[in-house]
Amino acid sequence: MYSMTICENLLIILLVSTSQRLRSPMYFFLGHLALSDIVLVTSIVPKMLDVIIRGGSTISYVGCLAQFYLFGGTVSAECFLLTAMSYDRYLAICRPLHYIAICNPLHYNMVMDLTFCLKAVLLCWVMMIAVTLTLSVTMSHLWFCGPNVIDHFFCDFDPLLELSCSDTLFIKIEGMILAVPIVPCPFIVILVSYMYIIITILKIPSVTGRQKTFSTCSSHLAVVSLYYGSLIIMYLFPNMGNVKKILSLFYTVVTPLLNPMIYSLSNRDIKQAFRKLSSKMLAVL
Repeated sequence: MYSMTICENLLIILLVSTSQRLRSPMYFFLGHLALSDIVLVTSIVPKMLDVIIRGGSTISYVGCLAQFYLFGGTVSAECFLLTAMSYDRYLAICRPLHYIAICNPLHYNMVMDLTFCLKAVLLCWVMMIAVTLTLSVTMSHLWFCGPNVIDHFFCDFDPLLELSCSDTLFIKIEGMILAVPIVPCPFIVILVSYMYIIITILKIPSVTGRQKTFSTCSSHLAVVSLYYGSLIIMYLFPNMGNVKKILSLFYTVVTPLLNPMIYSLSNRDIKQAFRKLSSKMLAVL
């Protein structure tokens, strides 16, 4: 699964970088989403496999903090990137107070230009670094007096706090405050965007038109449902024991594996770009 995840997401990045058909903002954000998926699974899965093979393993204090930072950072980045992608779909399908972008594609291209996309991606990564670094610095000042056995397969927030001998009230409050711009706010933006999208789709008179319009956002909607579904359930119900570990495994390992499949299976442009790239490689060979 780890090897497949790396290969799939590298392929997405390669296709988005080389294909002229995949130069739209949606695919630009998709390339960055694939990059964050690679960092996410690489920061967790190799050590998890070591734990499975050995029946347990050790990790240094610095290594644990680094894993926590990379994990938290990529989860934050994915939330922001999925929000940017939902805003792109909102602009492409309906825009209150403006013309409908499908009927006026020049308006959509004028708003979602390269400069806007670069600023949006830069903002996603800067917010990720700022939020996660703040929490990681506070975490580094905790005192761990033992036994330092993590009841998890990676260095997550709650398992680390359970091991600390320090007063963790401040960092728990800080974590709740910093979680607001990461999970609830992006999720609300995505919900509102899709409410407008669904309303606009329902107003389209023809069934073919509704299906064609919905197909442009179905992949993104499926990815958002998988990712936020497991994330919200896990953090709304923190005291679930092994169920929490399974949910953690789902959004840290399974979701990065499924994301490229979901986008590739239902996306004609990605399929055509892949066929064209394959033909070029076969021609060279």
